[in-house]
Amino acid sequence: MQFQVFRNGKILNDFTLTGAVLFGADKIPFRGSKYITFKDGVIDCKTRTYEPAGMSLLWPVEGFGEILLNTTRLPERDEPYILNVELARGKLMEIATKREDWGIFEQTNHLDYEAKEVQGLFIEMLENIGDSAKASMVADKCLAKAMLFAEQLTTRHAEMFFSARLKNRGFARSSLGCRIDPARLDEKEYLKGAIELFAHIGLPINWAKIEQEREIYDFAELDHCMDILGRKRLLISAGPLLNFRPEYLPAWLVNGKYDFETIREASYEFVSKVVTRYAKYVHIWQVISGMNAYNHFRFSFERILEITRTACLAAREADNRSLKMIEIVHPWADYYAYNAETIPPLVYVDMVTQGGINYDAVGVQVQFGKDEPGMHVRDMMQISAMLDKFIAIPKPLHITNLAIPDGSGSKKDAPQPGGIWHKPWDQTIWSKWIENFCKIAFSKPFVNTISFATLADDGDTTIAGAGLLTSELKPKKSFMTLAKLQKQILQK
Repeated sequence: MQFQVFRNGKILNDFTLTGAVLFGADKIPFRGSKYITFKDGVIDCKTRTYEPAGMSLLWPVEGFGEILLNTTRLPERDEPYILNVELARGKLMEIATKREDWGIFEQTNHLDYEAKEVQGLFIEMLENIGDSAKASMVADKCLAKAMLFAEQLTTRHAEMFFSARLKNRGFARSSLGCRIDPARLDEKEYLKGAIELFAHIGLPINWAKIEQEREIYDFAELDHCMDILGRKRLLISAGPLLNFRPEYLPAWLVNGKYDFETIREASYEFVSKVVTRYAKYVHIWQVISGMNAYNHFRFSFERILEITRTACLAAREADNRSLKMIEIVHPWADYYAYNAETIPPLVYVDMVTQGGINYDAVGVQVQFGKDEPGMHVRDMMQISAMLDKFIAIPKPLHITNLAIPDGSGSKKDAPQPGGIWHKPWDQTIWSKWIENFCKIAFSKPFVNTISFATLADDGDTTIAGAGLLTSELKPKKSFMTLAKLQKQILQK
């Protein structure tokens, strides 16, 4: 399968493939995206399968930004496809699908002009399909209009259901939350910034720091944090208790080359000790995080399921009162194209559910703004469509570790490899993005909470500039936006 790449009606000879993966049914990526190459104006894709495939990649859209977009699934053929045309076709297919899913044809009469304009450009594009250059130019216009139409459609739909949820008082005081940095909790202004806005505080737990030597636990920092937060009227979410990335695993366990039984027993012991110690403080335990994508010990699918079961069982036996959450990362599953020992997120959650594992909620970590699988910027319709997929899971959903850059983490003239939403990231764009995201997420009745990845900027965050306060603890525009949203959802 090949795609010709045009820019302004001319074949591109210089093009960087960013975030490119091939996918099949349900947009689950194929293995081996290293087989996607670009040369002499053509993207060559070796799918290693006979089924239709689509491609996603980071693509610039005039007037909208640089967004990870998808083609439709296409059969192999000798003649190259026109990438510009297929990306426009993919977005129009997504719009048609979501309008049908949402059942909002009648409610969008005010968008009729935009819909007809996009439809007219699509017809013109197909009429000129024999002239690749001209078809690509019309496709670019069609895509630009379609992106704006899709966003308007998504935000109008979200506003309607968000307003209905407000009217029905469908929010709790703890609907908005934020993770804090334990090292800064003694700073009065830091603590004030946290509890001034949020009644839901996330407390990170890192097994690697607590059990640096086998069976020797250092709970001093966590004890101090629980003592401070326990005196406030807060919903405390703690975790992840288990995360199988090297930086979250004790060095003695990583370097010791232990068998699965030893790893499972150590995991059970750690979860049990932490939950027992802090059961009276914590309302939500993030029991295990990222097992769909992070698999340092290269567990088989059966062992991934078993370690999840072990963690949930240990937490449940130590504290039967609080909510037990399993957290997935990178919900679009881009990582699956690069790592054979991972599982698509919804497949993992379904495995856990069908396996009879006793858990109470699903956390979905959403982070954008880096040139890494799963972190390229998506548009609002894609975000809404991703969340809609969780409606089939019989558990409440929590958005966890939400992070997006505000542009302060790099020089203003530096490239934005993770993508751009409308304009290069700054506090104004970032604030608007957060407002749109929160209303879209909260328009879904099964989304219970949204929790931000970090309260203040510091050097350790995954996404630079993702804090709601500056490193000097000054409120950013996003902080004020959330304050208004918090006031709105708590209105009586």
